[in-house]
Amino acid sequence: MPPTSGLLPIREYILVALTATAVTYLLTGVVRRVAIRVGAIANPRARDVHVAPIPRMGGVGIYLGVAGAMGLAHQLPALSHGFDASFDSVGVLLAAGVISLIGALDDRFELDAWTKLAGQVMCAGILVIFGVQWVSFWVPWGGTGGSFGSVLVLDKNQGALLTVVMVVVMVNAMNFVDGLDGLAGGLGFIAAAATCAFSLGLLDSSGGDVGTYPPALIAATLAGACLGFLPYNFQPAKIFMGDSGSMMIGLVLAGATTSASGRVPYTQFSAKDAIALLSPLVVVAAVLFVPMLDLIMAVVRRTRRGESPFAADKMHLHHRLLEIGHSQRRAVLLIYLWAGILAFGAVSVTLFDDAAALWIIGIGLVFAAVVSIVPRLRSRNQPGT
Repeated sequence: MPPTSGLLPIREYILVALTATAVTYLLTGVVRRVAIRVGAIANPRARDVHVAPIPRMGGVGIYLGVAGAMGLAHQLPALSHGFDASFDSVGVLLAAGVISLIGALDDRFELDAWTKLAGQVMCAGILVIFGVQWVSFWVPWGGTGGSFGSVLVLDKNQGALLTVVMVVVMVNAMNFVDGLDGLAGGLGFIAAAATCAFSLGLLDSSGGDVGTYPPALIAATLAGACLGFLPYNFQPAKIFMGDSGSMMIGLVLAGATTSASGRVPYTQFSAKDAIALLSPLVVVAAVLFVPMLDLIMAVVRRTRRGESPFAADKMHLHHRLLEIGHSQRRAVLLIYLWAGILAFGAVSVTLFDDAAALWIIGIGLVFAAVVSIVPRLRSRNQPGT
């Protein structure tokens, strides 16, 4: 039987996340040996930070962790009813498997950008077919009768188009940020954990309705899988996740947040809860702020030079942190800090007191900014600089 009203299956979600961690950790070593055997090796290039050949295709291990945890959830009485209430979890699992396969082929054979884009759109279409798409969201205009704002209801075509665009953007944002050991995996964990916390808030506000299970389950499995991959990927990396991992993480995050968007109880909010009303978009923007900023800067930078937006260079945010004087590990940890403050800050604003949450976010951002520029300040204060 599903949990009664007011009871949340927190222990089951934790068990599912830990299962994803264990499965990913155990199978990534096997995937590494397979990657070496089939020749899926990342040889150092001019724009790369690593100096020795390293196997990739680690995203296959992450996907297997997600799939294994989903299989366990389907067998748990407390979570299995969520699969009956919605096909979101199945749709995300299938789309993630397809995009992970496309990424694995790219890790081995280096597919061209347009082929990968076509694959991303196809996988977004799989989500739409299974009902994972935006259906409505709050906008701060069009209110009637003294109400502030209104709910914009999308038809199937509009919702499908928005979903496809979001999937493609999030997939490429995670792909662009995958440039330092442990960076994409850590950001995936932070984003998924924040999305899971937000989804649990929705689950609580619904009184434990099984219809709100999927987004929390999707995010919990991804968070656990990313955590299980980090021991292999944190500097010095034994294996890279490759496109099979970065694209899959972006798609699963898009699936979780899109699934959550359809469960927001808009009618329960008043005008003073404007941030909460925009919570799905706020959380999406916050959890991927760093990779999205990196993506936008890269596109602007390359198009101004007359190059393709997909052309590679060595001017990403993580490269700039290295130029300032941070080590690889410290640069990764700093980006973790920025992402964590923004992601969990956005979730806290939607779930707790706005003023207190905003103060904490502000203090955290100031601290992160100071820590980020310390090496530059030190170099300026040294004699002869």
